[in-house]
Amino acid sequence: MEFMYSMVGFFSGGGIAMFPIAVVAAVGAAIAIERYVTLTRLGAKNRNAWAQLQPVLASGDFDKARAMTQNDDTAISQLLGSGLARQGAVRRREDVEVAMEESMMEIVPQLEKRTHYLATFANLATLLGLLGTVSGLIHAFGAVATVNPADKANLLSASISEAMNCTAFGLMTAVPFVFIHAFLQTKTIELVTGLEMACTKFLNAVTERQAQRAQGRLGLVQPQAHAAQA
Repeated sequence: MEFMYSMVGFFSGGGIAMFPIAVVAAVGAAIAIERYVTLTRLGAKNRNAWAQLQPVLASGDFDKARAMTQNDDTAISQLLGSGLARQGAVRRREDVEVAMEESMMEIVPQLEKRTHYLATFANLATLLGLLGTVSGLIHAFGAVATVNPADKANLLSASISEAMNCTAFGLMTAVPFVFIHAFLQTKTIELVTGLEMACTKFLNAVTERQAQRAQGRLGLVQPQAHAAQA
């Protein structure tokens, strides 16, 4: 209870500038929680989908993989689904790669959305804290000019202490947001890296399948050539 009373006293002592900082802290915390939950779920779903798709792609059964991606809404299935759709219509690796790059350009912004607000909120909380402190100091010095000289020192020290609460609260809000922003960026980069890895492995599987088909056709042509010579 004493901690709660001290926090209430700390907040009320900072003046009206504490309320905008509190709003920034609440909105930033909501975004941080939403992004963490979303990215964690996406990562788990992508890993499960890739665990099912990888052996199918490695075996070269692209028709089965195409059917699997059509019934899945994960990011990795959307990415591979765009490549598989193009692979079924064309044979060139470059065309499949372009289709997957286009899909990646749609997926990445969805992974990164709202995370950048945390860095903005960290700066905003710091600036609001400084603004509250400066405003409080201006008010304090204006009030000191009209009081008894004997009371000036006590009034000034109390006013400065209250004004500094804004800076402290702003920094208390900003510092965690800086770390959370970096943490969420790292999770996003890990997801993007996983998608790029899956894309590369799929393209390698397509190339390997094309090489096997070319060798098969070459194996059929050679016996025919020998028969013609005979």
